[in-house]
Amino acid sequence: MKITIIDGQGGKMGKAVIEQLKKAHPDIKLYAIGTNTIATSAMLKAGADYGATGENPCIVHARDSDIIIGPIGIVLADALLGEITPAIATAIGASKAYKILIPANRCNHYIAGCVNASLGEYIRMVCEKVDIILSGSAPYPRHLTPPA
Repeated sequence: MKITIIDGQGGKMGKAVIEQLKKAHPDIKLYAIGTNTIATSAMLKAGADYGATGENPCIVHARDSDIIIGPIGIVLADALLGEITPAIATAIGASKAYKILIPANRCNHYIAGCVNASLGEYIRMVCEKVDIILSGSAPYPRHLTPPA
């Protein structure tokens, strides 16, 4: 199973996801794709097995990933202060990968129904979803229902 974490800016969300997933599943292979070198570096230091930076790696890894994890902005063109190009947003949105997106009500968008939770709580929810997928306790991936 190919799990890709995509992040930008300083890579804080991706770093936190990778740390928690590696703690729970030390043998899992994680691909860290940063929209800039700072984000990629942070995710590699957190324990990602592979890393790459820029638009083309985002597009390439969106093609064959089973799961893509990242802030919701990765599917919004020009998000993350312009780091998400229209090509990145399109590639991720069109990918057949199961997408686990971390909501954030900033950068000029609001997500209805988004609870006001801390980043740590959102990361916990992301890791719970990955645990469900990896355990096989729910059909993978298109028939999964979000946790209540």
